[in-house]
Amino acid sequence: MNEDDAQRLQRIETHLSFLERQYEELNQVVITQARDIKRLQSQQERIADSVETSELDRIKSTNPKPPHYGG
Repeated sequence: MNEDDAQRLQRIETHLSFLERQYEELNQVVITQARDIKRLQSQQERIADSVETSELDRIKSTNPKPPHYGG
């Protein structure tokens, strides 16, 4: 292997090392974002349920049962 090939191989290995490190960092970002999305979806579901319950309670309180309703 001549000197040019050795330098070329060294550059390729350096770039590959950089790309591997970057891949791992991006993978960690994706993992973190997936966890955050799951947490936010869970919060959104709880908020939606709370709003729905509040709205139903509001509707029930503003629409009293008729006198003949035996409940």
